[in-house]
Parts: sequence; structure tokens; C-alpha cells
Amino acid sequence: MNGFDIAGWGMAVPERVVTSTELATRFGVDEHWITSRCGIHERRAVGPGQTTASLAVEAGRRALEKAGLDGGDIAHLIVATATPEQPSPATSAFVHHELGIAGSAHDVNSECAGFVYGLVQAMGLIKIDPRPILLIGSDTHTLTANPADRDLSILVGDGAGAVVLTPAAEDRVLAWNLGADGSCTGSLKVLAGGSRMPTTEQTVRDGLHYAQINGNEIYLNAVRYTVRTVRETLTQAKVEAADVQHVIPHQANIRIINSILSHTGLRPEALVANLHKYGNTASASIPIALTEALEEGRIQRGDLVLLAGFGAGMTWGSILLEWGGDTAAAASAATAATTSGGTS
Repeated sequence: MNGFDIAGWGMAVPERVVTSTELATRFGVDEHWITSRCGIHERRAVGPGQTTASLAVEAGRRALEKAGLDGGDIAHLIVATATPEQPSPATSAFVHHELGIAGSAHDVNSECAGFVYGLVQAMGLIKIDPRPILLIGSDTHTLTANPADRDLSILVGDGAGAVVLTPAAEDRVLAWNLGADGSCTGSLKVLAGGSRMPTTEQTVRDGLHYAQINGNEIYLNAVRYTVRTVRETLTQAKVEAADVQHVIPHQANIRIINSILSHTGLRPEALVANLHKYGNTASASIPIALTEALEEGRIQRGDLVLLAGFGAGMTWGSILLEWGGDTAAAASAATAATTSGGTS
């Protein structure tokens, strides 16, 4: 077994909707000012009892159901998140318990590039241990945004997305690329709560546990590094940008996404975008968009699918897949056949 198929997918978003109208009233700005800057009309925000792990469990359970598997079939669980359940243990431990995962569990924190990083890790794992893997991206950045911070509050939303990877004879990963620039740690940061600045009464009073963003620096680096990783992946795969059927980028800001398309030659009609209704869900944004594209029947067997993400740090990554897993229609038919006692 040299490759994998994505045999299941799922997503979970909170019920609470935060509209740009609501935020415009809060910050005393025009709603158009918000939507024109980021392209976001609505975001989802966790309510009482909802956490990064609870969203991950819900998305993971749906992905397992789609794949016709349960936790006992999973050899490895990977949870990509930058908003962990608590400092210790890892968020994946909580998800592991709730889903009854049989195998290992670990977290990946590459901020908003976390899902792509996790997918490349899963690709390597499944080559040396050809058993099913559950990969989940889950974040609750509304909890780390200062309610008084207009620039960050208009962007962030909460959610989780998950995929199940199963071993396949054919390697359908055409190319991938990961990178980081640690000199950019100041562009988006949470200063307090770690070993560099442990939590104290003063750090709480000073609001140092909220995220702080340098929007201009994030914008410039997001475009620069995502364009670089996309070009390197397409070059390695010997694929022209115009031949990619589906582009699923990190859903951060529509201006960033459009700039990436413009600089890489990727076709606007290939774009899969849903940030207008979910906002920036960080590690969850790519798998949520992938799930919706599959459920809508946009992706078919043999299509070229490009995933590309960037995050604080800075981190970035892209992976080009030739889709080989079930389509939504095929998966639904298989589920119906199994339910009725048939075989798939």
C-alpha cells in the first residue's frame, strides 16, 4: 500500500451565528466596511459547553460514519488545533476517549496551516503503517479574540472538519510542500500562558491571553508564502495551474484568496470558498470547505484538488491530490446498501 483514499468526511459548527451587522453595531462601523475588507457576512461562535474537543468529536464522528468505520478501526488520530482544550494533556486525548479510538493520538499546532501539516504527516504514517487514520482540524478562536479588538473579531469563527484516510494501492498525492519562517512570530500571537510568560494575575489584567494581530504583516506574508508553496507544489507535480479543478485554500480573507489566485494563475471558477458564512475557522477551514464541496458533488473521482494553507509563525503548506476517494453520491449509496443488508 503506497497511498491513501479519503473515505469519510465531516464537519461541525456551532449554532450561534454572529453576523457582520451585529459586529458593525458593536464597533460603530458600516457593515459594508467589514464585508468589503474580508468577505465575511457570518461566523459561528461556540456556546456554553462547546469546546475545541467537542467540535472535533462531532466532526470526527460524522467522518467515521461516512467511512463506515468506528473508533476501534482507527490506528492513528491527529488533531490540528491552535486553541487546545487545555495546556495539558493534548486535545487529541479528549477526542480519543470520546470516539473510542483504538490507536495513537497526537496534536499538531501549525496554526491555520495545521490541517495541511497534519495531512502530510498522515500521508507518511499510512505508508509505514497502512491502517485507517482520522485527521481533524478544530479551532475556537472566538475565545482568544479580545471582544474589543475589531480587526480580529470580524475575522474569526469556530468549527471543526475531519477526514478518514484509508490505505490504497495507488499513491494519489502528486506533490506537497511545507514551510515556515520563525522570524514572523510577532504577526499573530498570544503572549501569555506559556513558559516565556507564565500566567499571573497581572497577565490576566493586562489582557495578554488574547490574540494580537498585525494585519498588514499577516496579509503580505500570507500572500507571499502561499503563492510560493502553491508554485512549488505545482512545479513538483508538473501540473499547470489552469489544470487544477478545485482549489481549497485556508479561508482567512477573500482579498488574500483573490490575490493568491491572481499571482498563481489558478482559475477563479476552481475556487471552493465558504468564508462568507463561517469566517476564519483556522485549522478547520480547509476540511470544512472540503466537506461541503464533497457533499455538493463538486469533486469527482480523478479531479485534481489543491489544498493550501498559511498560519501564524509563519507556517504554510500545500498538497495536490488526484481525487480517488468516494464522491458524496457513491458514499451515500454504499451507506444505504450496508444499512439494507447489501454489500458495497
